[in-house]
Amino acid sequence: MNIKQSIKDSILLKENILNNTDLLHSIEKAANEIISSLKNGGKILFCGNGGSAADAQHLASELSGRFYYDRDPLPAEALHVNTSFITAVANDYGFNEIYSRLVKANGKKGDVIIGLSTSGNSENVIKAFQTATSCGMITIALTGSTGGKIKDVVSCLINVPSDDTPRIQEAHIMIGHIICEIVESAMFPLK
Repeated sequence: MNIKQSIKDSILLKENILNNTDLLHSIEKAANEIISSLKNGGKILFCGNGGSAADAQHLASELSGRFYYDRDPLPAEALHVNTSFITAVANDYGFNEIYSRLVKANGKKGDVIIGLSTSGNSENVIKAFQTATSCGMITIALTGSTGGKIKDVVSCLINVPSDDTPRIQEAHIMIGHIICEIVESAMFPLK
């Protein structure tokens, strides 16, 4: 393993994102969709699997806790944090249903769901997006280069131009932090 090469690869990917006007526009669009939802009484739901679940939980806490400064909490949560629910639904209905059932139970028109999937092919996230769309929710996906199958069921796709899972996840956190900063400053402007 070459430590310097891993760092160079991470930097190169971030430079590619920096120079990708369409991707920057998608990031801005996602932030604006979230702001609009929150201003209209909506909430933000996050989902993902494995490392993407950890990233989803991380980003939800940035909104519901605090990011740069003290302010009121924003209604944001990661759908996988209730392990009793997840294991019960996975056991009774199958793992692909874990998020869609929570979206059906808790999602409403105007809410936002953000799914993180490096491949874009996570069936449980895709099913959640299908359910969310039928509820009138806004869907935002953070994926790798192709967008995978999720690109066909999402209203805002942020597809990081890479097929390298660790680099994609690093970019997802960077993009998520950018979105959180935009949302926080719009919802709670400093005086």
